[in-house]
Amino acid sequence: MRYYLIAGEASGDLHASHLMQSLKEADAQAEFRFFGGDLMQAVGGTLVKHYRELAYMGFVQVALHLRTILGNMRLCKEDIVRWKPDAVILVDYPGFNLNIAKFLKAKTLIPVYYYIAPKIWAWKEYRIKNIRRDVSELFSILPFEVDFFERKHHYPIHYVGNPTACEVADFRSSYTEQKEDFCRRNGLKPDRPIIALLAGSRRQEIKGNLPAMIRVGSELTDYQLVLAGAPGIEESFYEDFLRGTNVRMVKDQTFALLSHAHAALVTSGTATLETALFGVPQVVCYHTVLPHFIGFMRKIVLSVRYVSLVNLIADREIVKELVANLFTDANIRHELSVLLEGEARQRMLDGYREISRTLGTQKAPDQAARLMVSLLARN
Repeated sequence: MRYYLIAGEASGDLHASHLMQSLKEADAQAEFRFFGGDLMQAVGGTLVKHYRELAYMGFVQVALHLRTILGNMRLCKEDIVRWKPDAVILVDYPGFNLNIAKFLKAKTLIPVYYYIAPKIWAWKEYRIKNIRRDVSELFSILPFEVDFFERKHHYPIHYVGNPTACEVADFRSSYTEQKEDFCRRNGLKPDRPIIALLAGSRRQEIKGNLPAMIRVGSELTDYQLVLAGAPGIEESFYEDFLRGTNVRMVKDQTFALLSHAHAALVTSGTATLETALFGVPQVVCYHTVLPHFIGFMRKIVLSVRYVSLVNLIADREIVKELVANLFTDANIRHELSVLLEGEARQRMLDGYREISRTLGTQKAPDQAARLMVSLLARN
């Protein structure tokens, strides 16, 4: 069967590539065409547009690139109709993907499968109307979404397990490099504990979060700071931030870095869950413009108490979230210092084990692929 996938950022490229591999195992005749990235391309198929040409974040960036965004949407719709896939698989990226789903429902008979459900439980809950109307099947990777979609909105979904949990478990089962070897290979000091900096996957996030992370982390002279370079962000982009500091950067080694880190400063997103699953105590950081205004509006606009996946899955505070007006050097300094040793560190590690049990051991891409192939076979 023919599958057309749309992933609009680095994390989507990762998850979609694993789903594609699972689809190949479940369907020997699988063919792929996609908007995505290098990881999807490595699995096979035709890359129509790279996610680097899609990832615009924030009102200003979207407004400045509106013509490009609309052009990409038009290209995507025309390409899908021309290729005639058996299914279109949308991967997160709701601003773009829900528009595609609306078009497909109105103009075609192609089923739309949404893998990694849009996070409408956080904000824009009204989008449930679009999802109910336009999405044939919804595949969730977060256990608490079952209650939200099925009990609150009476829209049945498939919880298939969490792909991040699968990816971390697979990596940890096969990774054998010792800290000394990792450090020597990357020009680090084997005898000093590591504080990992995960500053986001988009340029705007990195610009907002990384300077404060470096300022605070550099005060801890007994530790070494190591930045995880984001996929799709060229090394030259980081030069202005790292010049004149002792921060080292590693690229395409985030999981290896977390395997050896003592603590971490992490921008909210999937990285918070990855960090938790590696058992690394963390402070969640997220810079915003107009922080006091955003801090006030957050209480009004957001439908949830937390922004990090760790706290959302646990439904309680396990990691400290320094978002908007709480994102200050003083707060980062305090929260990081209490995690380096002692009771607060141990409480967080205990909470991480709770998260791991909640997510379960299902292999999300395999489960989703089997369901998709089975559903298509019935039609």
